Amino acid sequence: MNPAIALPEISPSQRRRGRLQLILILAIVIGPMILATAMYQWRFWVPETRSYHGELIGTGQTRADLGVVGVNEERWQLLVTVPEVCDAACKELIFLARQVHIGLNRDVARAAHGLASAQPLTEDYDAQLRREYPQLARYALQLDAYGKTAGKAEGAQLWIVDPRGNLVLRYDATSKGKAILNDLRHLLKISQIG
Repeated sequence: MNPAIALPEISPSQRRRGRLQLILILAIVIGPMILATAMYQWRFWVPETRSYHGELIGTGQTRADLGVVGVNEERWQLLVTVPEVCDAACKELIFLARQVHIGLNRDVARAAHGLASAQPLTEDYDAQLRREYPQLARYALQLDAYGKTAGKAEGAQLWIVDPRGNLVLRYDATSKGKAILNDLRHLLKISQIG
């Protein structure tokens, strides 16, 4: 027979201290998860700073959703969309897309640049593009799909598209080339695809 083990008696102050320790441990473990969930759900204490310069497209929209027809590009792409007539801002974005592409230096083979227009370009400008931008891919742009996806974006836009066709970032005609180049370099650095 085993003798009964006598347990020491616990005083009320020791019980309170034990409960307090348990609550403190649970608060340390579960508290950050509850706080993070609340921050995400109700969007408070979210930092305003960011490391990218364009408008982040985090909705899972693709190039096809944008209304770009006939694309089979499997690299990162600087895509200029022109829903109207190609004006000076449009021409500047096409030039900027090429310059950013060239600026990638050793990563130039991982990216491409393209133009999706809803209306035909003028003959003079079309000939100039064929002569001076031989690597510029051309696509048709369907306005009904473009209007749904682009939303409030007006005029020519420059989009960074990943190799799977997902829209990543959007820039308007006022964007600076250095900022776009930095964003694309960062994406290429962290990317496991393309």
